[in-house]
Amino acid sequence: MLKDEYGRVVTNLRIAVTKKCNLRCFYCHKEGESNPGEEISAERIVEIARAFKELGVRKLKITGGEPLLRKDLPDIILNLPEFEEISMTTNGILLEKYAEELRECGLSRVNVSLDTLDAEKYRWITGGGEVQKVIDGIEKACEVGLTPVKINMLVMKGVNENEVDELLEFTNSFNGGNTKAILQLIELVPFPGFEKYFFDISTIEEKYARMATQRRVRAMHRRTQYFTPKGVIEFVKPMDNTAFCMHCNRMRVTSDGKLKPCLLRNETITIDGKHGEELARAIIETVRKREPYFKG
Repeated sequence: MLKDEYGRVVTNLRIAVTKKCNLRCFYCHKEGESNPGEEISAERIVEIARAFKELGVRKLKITGGEPLLRKDLPDIILNLPEFEEISMTTNGILLEKYAEELRECGLSRVNVSLDTLDAEKYRWITGGGEVQKVIDGIEKACEVGLTPVKINMLVMKGVNENEVDELLEFTNSFNGGNTKAILQLIELVPFPGFEKYFFDISTIEEKYARMATQRRVRAMHRRTQYFTPKGVIEFVKPMDNTAFCMHCNRMRVTSDGKLKPCLLRNETITIDGKHGEELARAIIETVRKREPYFKG
């Protein structure tokens, strides 16, 4: 079991398999990577994943950049150890093309970034992306069983804070009595330069809490899901949230193969050249030193 000095057990791992992306979203924080080095190899991804699995991690999420830009991604997924769940974050542009193959290789489900359904606004946010490609990708993911698809909507002041109902109705259109898709509202982390776009999503949560017929509080970050007549909506509210940090159960691996204990801190731990027991010890020691960013 991987546990830090605050009693937080690490059960989830995020591995950024590339820093490359085919969009240029203006708010992108690049998974907290400021100056990544050489891209991690497929063999190293599998080795690190196996080390975490043997130490008790149950779920793996593949992230980027945009993971679908790696041509060897299907082989990587095929060679991963057997986790309870292997999921992936994607901007969805290439998802329609690869969804079925990735499902056959062992991918469990996907998170797809989609901040608006407005084609012109989407192009502006993403630096030229085509929203219809994302919609087609989500449809394909639901069709082949990469579910539940979590549609990640980053809420931005003056940009899309009034579009939540529309996105929720769109998300629910895939469900048909099942929960194939969930809207996940994410509060913007106001990194330098993004402050004017910060929007406290508490008021939106209060609205859906009132109409909910059921609610579920997840172990990770104490996130709340609301089951409403319009669909299922989950809230990710990291800012000044001690409960969020005290229930963080994940570790990150950067696109150049370093350990990153916290998204909001610049600290990374080099594990180059470490294998076997030495790699396991480095992981254990890094986890032990984890600290909540927001403390009570």
